[in-house]
Amino acid sequence: MSEATNTDVPARSTVRGRYRFREYHVTTVPDPLALPTVAAECVTGEDRNCGATSGTLHTQDELTRWIAGHCAATGHELYEQTTRSLLRAEPGAWQ
Repeated sequence: MSEATNTDVPARSTVRGRYRFREYHVTTVPDPLALPTVAAECVTGEDRNCGATSGTLHTQDELTRWIAGHCAATGHELYEQTTRSLLRAEPGAWQ
């Protein structure tokens, strides 16, 4: 059995293009003028998280004190920590 062909449709080209992508190399360096920040959120709970947050703090000691105070007041033991810092991008060359 031969397959039916549609003669009204133009044939597809079998030539394929080759694309080259260049990479842009960037180095990131912490900004020495910006203080890193830390924050915590209480995620203790079975049905839903407690949701209490420390707010933005600048030292790990401040964060530990907040967690200790919240734990003492509520008995909650599970926290999610977020650390943020500013980075400076130092562009490299195209390759």
